[in-house]
Amino acid sequence: MTDHATTPGPAAHQKIDTSVPHSARIWNYWLGGKDNYPVDEAAGDAYSAVFPGIVTVARSSRAFLRRNITHLVTEAGIRQFLDIGTGLPTVDNTHEVAQRLAPQARIVYVDHDPMVLTHARALLTSTPEGATAYVDADLSDPDRILEAAAETLDFTRPTALILSNILGHIADYDQARTIVARLLEGLPSGSYLSINDGSRGIDAAYEQAQDAYNETGAVPYFLRPVDKIEAFFEGLELLEPGVVSVPFWRPDADAPAAEPIGEHGGLARKP
Repeated sequence: MTDHATTPGPAAHQKIDTSVPHSARIWNYWLGGKDNYPVDEAAGDAYSAVFPGIVTVARSSRAFLRRNITHLVTEAGIRQFLDIGTGLPTVDNTHEVAQRLAPQARIVYVDHDPMVLTHARALLTSTPEGATAYVDADLSDPDRILEAAAETLDFTRPTALILSNILGHIADYDQARTIVARLLEGLPSGSYLSINDGSRGIDAAYEQAQDAYNETGAVPYFLRPVDKIEAFFEGLELLEPGVVSVPFWRPDADAPAAEPIGEHGGLARKP
């Protein structure tokens, strides 16, 4: 297994389209990053004009992921992470949180956006004891993901599968369920599944803003009812407090009181 690797794929040969907003770059903009273009800033500002709470959603999602990883490393003893749809590097990326707690942790990021690929070197920073790798692949091809990730991860050992704000890009719900199931098939007992995604039924302004964004020509992202997010965890041992609005998933002791937001997530163990 390699310590630092980039598996080339189709994105390596694509041109970055700066005329159409892209969700990864808009998310980066909302999180305060600089890896975006004017078209992304304009789309992000238009979105937040309809739904100012989107910045809170973005930051709460990142905080949820940090708490998930902290639990996985410190309580569950996980040392391998497969993070699909990683997006652009911001703060508290998966490898940073995991290796801060366990320097020997091994992380594979998966994405297929050409701009993310150009920033792969920023992601491929690892402790000497661990490993961080990047795989250029699409979520819709789970077999390729597992094959490429196996160059860095040992799939005979428990691994955490992270799907953060990515399943909403799969319009067909049955297809999304099938993809999750296939990825879990490749992981051994004792592995974990972490999912958080945008949800319907909490904030009408959020739904209005997202529906409008989906009409811009950008790659759409579909908010789902909470029960459909819960169903991704069927057959797994869901950790308390279950699938909840992300600010309520094991909040930090000093966290201020929070309101529910249209972003739900959970963490479950594969028996």
